[in-house]
Amino acid sequence: MGSNPQESLTLTLENPMKPAYLSLATALLLAPALPALAEGQLNIFNFGLYTPPDLITKFEKAYDVKVTLTEYDSNETAMAKIEAGGHGFDIVVPSASVVPIYIEKGLLMQSEPAQMENFKNVDPAWVDVSWDSGRHYTVPWVWGTTGVMVNTNVYKGDINTSAIFLDPPEELKGKINVVPSMTDVIDMAIRYVGGEPCTSDKAVLKAARDKLMAAKPSWASIDYASFEKFINEDLNASVFWSGAANRIREQNPHFAYGYPKEGYSLWQDNVAILADAANVENAKLFLNFIMDPENAALISNYTRYGNAILGSDAFMDPALPNAPEMVVPEELKAAGYFQQTCPADVQEIYTRIWTDLTK
Repeated sequence: MGSNPQESLTLTLENPMKPAYLSLATALLLAPALPALAEGQLNIFNFGLYTPPDLITKFEKAYDVKVTLTEYDSNETAMAKIEAGGHGFDIVVPSASVVPIYIEKGLLMQSEPAQMENFKNVDPAWVDVSWDSGRHYTVPWVWGTTGVMVNTNVYKGDINTSAIFLDPPEELKGKINVVPSMTDVIDMAIRYVGGEPCTSDKAVLKAARDKLMAAKPSWASIDYASFEKFINEDLNASVFWSGAANRIREQNPHFAYGYPKEGYSLWQDNVAILADAANVENAKLFLNFIMDPENAALISNYTRYGNAILGSDAFMDPALPNAPEMVVPEELKAAGYFQQTCPADVQEIYTRIWTDLTK
């Protein structure tokens, strides 16, 4: 499954070494009279249903560290919590489009993952990335796409369109969810009305806002909805992420994932250490740990997304690379775009649109 999105989706991304230092944790482990610094705590802040329990158990046993996991529903929720301070988290998992904002606000530690032993496993396609060139702050978690998921037992029409939630068909009205992900949703609306993500064209932004506001009465929720709501068919459509759609289809085969012909995004989520982390050495151990191929495969097998770690394929569920949520139909590949970080003035307009939409 490799890890190269250009092979898997043919989308264009913008844009043997030992560790260069001996960490304090390692130094202390070499001194038998002293306790290992790795003993203690690690507090992870991650999206919901996104952290494999067996990965955490394996890390805890390997380093004698107690991990506490707290989950959030969106990048916006996570950043607001972290900016407020007093959160107690060591690690956060921001999407590529918000990493530069985290860095600019001074919220992330420059932890230098490239100096870690397992960094050699990161696919070069994911090293010099536009949001963290050379990987001074982040390591890859997983990558995927944002499209639409539809119950094809209820709706028999074309699912490769954002009309599913922006001009909803009658049979889906009142059973549609929209994920609480500002950038995903607004970008899709902008593409639907003929614009480009991060545009500063006021007419396009207004058209996207108006389209979203007009569609909202046909939605059931703007929510990080539980998978059971789809599996039980309480909800029959959603703006959704590819891996989550895969997990639902495996439990209810009536659901299918669509790649909107008007435009769908490719993204990557990344793991970073917070600037005010209390358990820094344990956090660095975790970053190095998830760059091991076996551990990266644990993450992909659970989340059903691609990863950026070479050699992880050997440990992957063999069904995953060929899953329909991973293989974009040839005729829809050109509609994909990599999610960007919008300029501050455009980001402000996005936020105003989102505030109006979620009132």
